[in-house]
Amino acid sequence: MVTVIDVRPPEEFAAGHVKGAINVPVAELDQHMRAFPRDREIIAYCRGPYCVLAYSAVERLRRQGFRARRMEDGFPEWKAARLPVARP
Repeated sequence: MVTVIDVRPPEEFAAGHVKGAINVPVAELDQHMRAFPRDREIIAYCRGPYCVLAYSAVERLRRQGFRARRMEDGFPEWKAARLPVARP
């Protein structure tokens, strides 16, 4: 099992996100780390394959001992592939 985090700003998350993802803007990541289960891998995504927000989140999570990786694509690619999208 994994935890999927969307590190985009709340207004982008509200416009649509990967179904099941939780919004943890990268600027608020440190405040949320205590709530993340240590026994699950964390997958971070943002605006696309070159978005630095997900890279930054993964780096910070790994420094704190979490198993973390970046989703290869971002939300635009997810939506274009017609994968499950949610809105709060």
